[in-house]
Amino acid sequence: MKSATLLCSLLGGLALLAAPAAKADVTTARPLFESRVASARTASSPGGATVLRQELITALDAFIVDGWVDAQEASYLSTRVSNPTFLTGLEAAAKKYLFDFHELNDAEDYEAPLSLESVSSTPAQVFGASGPLASSSRIKEGSIPEGTGVANQVTLTNAYTWVFGSSYDRQTYFEPVNIEELTARLKARTSYGTPSTAEVNGALAWLARIYNTGNRIYVADWRSEGRGGPGESAGFVVAVVSADRGFVRMLEVLTWAE
Repeated sequence: MKSATLLCSLLGGLALLAAPAAKADVTTARPLFESRVASARTASSPGGATVLRQELITALDAFIVDGWVDAQEASYLSTRVSNPTFLTGLEAAAKKYLFDFHELNDAEDYEAPLSLESVSSTPAQVFGASGPLASSSRIKEGSIPEGTGVANQVTLTNAYTWVFGSSYDRQTYFEPVNIEELTARLKARTSYGTPSTAEVNGALAWLARIYNTGNRIYVADWRSEGRGGPGESAGFVVAVVSADRGFVRMLEVLTWAE
């Protein structure tokens, strides 16, 4: 698997180099972001003068309309996360999202060598319960050798796409979520039905062994042909990352298939 991951790194890097330059221009993303934050600070906004988490998420969407944060955009965001004046008025949850978004989207062109392996137990055994969630899930985990990089956007997206072995109709893009949002995702209906409480709690407990160390939880949606059926299918994948950003657990869920 390690050799496959190294090959993934080479192929991923080449794919990035070969991809057309469709990234958003910081000269358009930055003013859109600033205008949205300014609107969120007005008394008539949902949070009044306080910038709420969802308002900041909407503002940061200005940088990912093309599915990627480039070097100029990441550099600009560095000036926001280190600016006490800008951070004033952001609720705690909004600040955390900003920091998480900036850390994840560091604009690195090449992924770290993350070796994701299948775990020895089935999802039902890991969750401690069988049912729709376990039947719809695939789980893997792995680490990055010390000193060779960290789990960032390019590492997670490329490792997931390569190791889970599916072709996707659109680019998979990870975004930070909180525990409440993760729980809601896991409770939602899957391709096999609505998960049981025992399954959801078991999945959360398995993921929590990692995210409790660093509180880094990311989710990406996917859409594909040939995954889970002869036609089109879709779902989401959860990635939880350790405090040193060197260990990752992934849980993929199939939500529907034709």
